[in-house]
Amino acid sequence: MRLTLRRRVALSFSVGLLVVTSALAFATWHLATGYLLCQREASATRQAEVNARLAGRSPTASALGELLSGPDSSILVFAPSGVVAAGREVDLSRLPLAVVEHPPGTGRATAGGAPVLVVARPLAGGAVYVELFGLQQLDRTFAFLGAMLVAGTIGAALIGAALGSWASRRALRPLAELSSVAGRIAGGDLRARLPDQTDPDLAALAAKFNSTAQALEERALRDARFASDVSHELRSPLTTMVNAGAVLRRRREHLPGTAGTALELLTSEVDRFARMVVDLLEISRADQTDDPPPQEIALDSVVRTAVATREPVPLDLAPAVVLGDRRRLDRVLANLLDNAERHAGGAVLVRVRTRGGRVRLEVEDAGPGVPEDLREQVFERFARGVVAGSGGDGTGSGLGLALVREHVRRLGGRVWVEDRSPVGARFVVEMVLRSSDG
Repeated sequence: MRLTLRRRVALSFSVGLLVVTSALAFATWHLATGYLLCQREASATRQAEVNARLAGRSPTASALGELLSGPDSSILVFAPSGVVAAGREVDLSRLPLAVVEHPPGTGRATAGGAPVLVVARPLAGGAVYVELFGLQQLDRTFAFLGAMLVAGTIGAALIGAALGSWASRRALRPLAELSSVAGRIAGGDLRARLPDQTDPDLAALAAKFNSTAQALEERALRDARFASDVSHELRSPLTTMVNAGAVLRRRREHLPGTAGTALELLTSEVDRFARMVVDLLEISRADQTDDPPPQEIALDSVVRTAVATREPVPLDLAPAVVLGDRRRLDRVLANLLDNAERHAGGAVLVRVRTRGGRVRLEVEDAGPGVPEDLREQVFERFARGVVAGSGGDGTGSGLGLALVREHVRRLGGRVWVEDRSPVGARFVVEMVLRSSDG
């Protein structure tokens, strides 16, 4: 899976600081440990030379014991007559032979399970003075230094990740704002604009984007006004035509044969044309007007009122209160019921149910359903007839479900269609639940 730009920037900062601090830690470790070890060897060598002169030609164990520098040190004198030792017991086989047999010299060994520094110096008469200095304190210092360097390297990597995340968030904030505003415009909020930018590099982009959004809003408003004006102009002649058609329909029996059939076709098309004009006016009003202040509405009560004026439909209603516009809710429910009646023989169930902080209004039918590849298209304007074999009467305007989606969007919800078991479709409107009290 490809990482997002923000995560790639944060990862780059983290890896970059990790590489730099690792290199610095590696150099610091070698320089510090080398310096401390050299200092320890120089100090031990000077002390061993002084002690070798004090030991004399024929030292005794008690005399050597007085020269010991600590409980972890040992002194051995290899003389032709034998070995004289004092301090911690030492396994002679673990001593570096090259240092002991060819003094002067220094080396490292292990005595009693602890690291020691071995310093050898020649004595008169062919004897060899060997002193062992404990290195436990130096090793503890090395361990502490190593732990601090590792912790610092890891901490620098984490700081780099945090710094990269912060820098990328600041750098990409204009892009996030652009994406947010573009999404709002795509969702229908044509008044969304980018805030003014103080950065000269971003000011030009914001100005161009806002001017484009302004032109788009003006174009959409012009189109909506044109549709509204045309619809208004058509209402008067359409009203006359509908009334005339009603008069002719009452005299249908006087027009037998082909003339009567033509009259039926004409009056049905006039009725559909009238409904289309009404829907166009509704869409124009939805595009141009602002919503009134939202009010609390009992959704279950809205459903009961709407269904009471139609053919009886089974209801399954949970008490639910939403915030919104009563007119829009009435129109949403009416259009969904009309759609079910026109294309699926009528609704078989209307349900209101709550889930968490959401409420769902569901209108189910037992029709042929909606194929999955057309479930978005049915909410487009003039999508009438996209579902083959839907059983519709062909009198729909193709705007009913488009109006449903527009009204639901203005109510702050969403609408979709899904399968109903065993057959049919279920149109679902989901909104924010205000209260579930009856």
